[in-house]
Amino acid sequence: MWIKSGLIPLLISYLVALILMVMPMPVFLEAWRPDWLSLVILYWVIALPHRVGIGSVLILGLVADILMGTVFGIYATALLVMAYPAIRHFQRIRNYSFTQQSVIVALLILVKRVIVYELEHILNDAVFNLAYLYPVISSAIAWPWVFLILRKYRRHYLVRE
Repeated sequence: MWIKSGLIPLLISYLVALILMVMPMPVFLEAWRPDWLSLVILYWVIALPHRVGIGSVLILGLVADILMGTVFGIYATALLVMAYPAIRHFQRIRNYSFTQQSVIVALLILVKRVIVYELEHILNDAVFNLAYLYPVISSAIAWPWVFLILRKYRRHYLVRE
């Protein structure tokens, strides 16, 4: 029943994104790690906005808070603020080219990262480093591939609204 409804494939994609979020990388590439969880969330809220919404994003944000060891609610808040415009304007974003979508994804991830930084700065006295924004660029570059891979994955497992 869960496979037919598409719940298991959705959960697997979230799990892979969470694993990629914390998977070790070479030191020189660490700063450029794409924001995998944000990319997966953005794909699903654009592809299935009536199925993957604010509730799913909130739960994933809380899981990310636990996984990253941050103050509970930082990632949840940032992901909610990031996902809302995508949910609100999913029909418009779907019709854009990959280049336009990449720019929108970069802006949304920039907003998310600024919110995370500001909350970390207020709560933990985090210090800003320009390398903190590198994932915005790498995520924008990765977006077309993430989109195409997840679209093929969604169609293969018949994940529908």
